[in-house]
Amino acid sequence: MGISDLIAAFIRDSLEDANGVLELQRSDLAERFHCVPSQINYVMTTRFSPQNGYIVESRRGGGGYIRITRVQVDRPTLLMSVINSIGESIDRASANAIVQNLAHDEAIGVETAQVLQCVMSDAALHSVPAALRGSVRADLMRQILIHTV
Repeated sequence: MGISDLIAAFIRDSLEDANGVLELQRSDLAERFHCVPSQINYVMTTRFSPQNGYIVESRRGGGGYIRITRVQVDRPTLLMSVINSIGESIDRASANAIVQNLAHDEAIGVETAQVLQCVMSDAALHSVPAALRGSVRADLMRQILIHTV
């Protein structure tokens, strides 16, 4: 499990304990996980975005904070939001983060998550030129998720 996964798991557990609303300091998290604050930003962007069912408010500076609120939406709305947010291209790490979030939230089943991760892997896309893999990955992800709605 990578550092991003550890940070995301900690935040999710803390959110559950806090009944869906959590306020954190970026510097405290970075210190706790022995990483740079930009790593916290990466986790917030990839794991706690609106399409993943979260509202993140941030204030920078000495007394700055991150407030994360879990928003409950129905499965089709969540999936359509993710489908619409994918864009023209997506890197493997971002795609995997989205799949993990959808599986964690039970918006997709374990088997669908495994299929998505296999289909979007660099091994599966090895015959596709590297410059086009993000675009192909986005198309595949969108089509599989559309099928699950």
